[in-house]
Amino acid sequence: MDSTTAAILGAVAALALGAVAVLAVRLTGRSAARAAARDAAAPPVQDLAPGAAEVLAVLRSSGVVLDSSDRVVNNSPAAAAHGLVRGQELVHPELVQLARDVRRDGVIREAELQLRKGLGDARLAVAARVAPLGAHHVLVLVEDRSDARRIEEVRRDFLANVSHELKTPVGGIALLAEAVLHASDDPEAVARFAQRMTVESKRLTQLVREIVELSRLQGADVITEPVLVDVGRCATEAAERCRLLAEQHRIDVAVHLESGCTVWGDEGLVTTAVTNLVGNAVSYSESGTRVGVSVRRARDGLVEVAVTDQGVGIAPEEQERIFERFYRVDAARSRRTGGTGLGLAIVKHVAENHGGQVTVWSEPGRGSTFTVRLPGTVLPADAAPSVSRPALGAASASASVPRPDPAVNA
Repeated sequence: MDSTTAAILGAVAALALGAVAVLAVRLTGRSAARAAARDAAAPPVQDLAPGAAEVLAVLRSSGVVLDSSDRVVNNSPAAAAHGLVRGQELVHPELVQLARDVRRDGVIREAELQLRKGLGDARLAVAARVAPLGAHHVLVLVEDRSDARRIEEVRRDFLANVSHELKTPVGGIALLAEAVLHASDDPEAVARFAQRMTVESKRLTQLVREIVELSRLQGADVITEPVLVDVGRCATEAAERCRLLAEQHRIDVAVHLESGCTVWGDEGLVTTAVTNLVGNAVSYSESGTRVGVSVRRARDGLVEVAVTDQGVGIAPEEQERIFERFYRVDAARSRRTGGTGLGLAIVKHVAENHGGQVTVWSEPGRGSTFTVRLPGTVLPADAAPSVSRPALGAASASASVPRPDPAVNA
């Protein structure tokens, strides 16, 4: 290559490099201009008031701090757990609107809201309080009141049910009293009506007593001074209480007890629970059948009380509801036997107040087995062997006793 060609190529290369440098400078200037424009358009970073983050971290309720553009700048752990925030977004538009109203006029606002919970139709009942926090932020406090709302609904339903149940015996007594007045010159009619009034009065007394008992069981600290309770003795007393009813229905009640079955609790409540189970078994069994009551200590240390009958049984769809207050599988039969629909609800609460549970196994046509499991005390080393008590009625303890279905004790 001669010197002239080399000089020309050098000049071309220099021009190309210069053009590239100029282009690079122009692109850099444009990028800087765009970044400056973005920075100018973005809201300024607004610092939280001193100590606000620390307070949010220890809040048990849901707390969320929003900046002037409705962005979440901080929140308590509860707010995230309840799904109120997602990243830097306050999920529920109702809360966002409250925050904007407060930001506009600086007036603290409170509201009771029903917020959607998750993606389904479930609702979260909350109390919201929104207030200004410094010059640039808004504090949203949300308290979950779903449990309180649920308790209020239960209380309202309970009062409605009580009012409805009381109307029947009270109305019956009123009508019978009126009939007695009109039949004052007929001694036989007066005696018949008076006998019926006695039946309704007993039913009313039983209903009121069970309502009071159930209300007490639902209170706090039901068993304030627990004592050592012999569950076998409670079962024997329960069977004795139902002896007359069993004889009237020609039903044999067989009791089998293991020794050393003791729990800490209230002897009267345990006896009441077993009495309700035995009474139900007798009431829903046919004449000539047997009811078995057994008390034993399971391998896991729990004391089990099982009441088995040979009655009509309970359909699977009914078994989920039988422990509800005032629920009756056979309302007509309950009226004939004087049932209030509260017996099994009382059993459930007695078991729970003793740290235990009640379960049911049943099949239509095969009878039912109700099993109460309670935490047992330590079995003494010198505990006596199992003993059986004589059966109530025509049967003896050595007679064939309906045993609980293995599925119950699984």
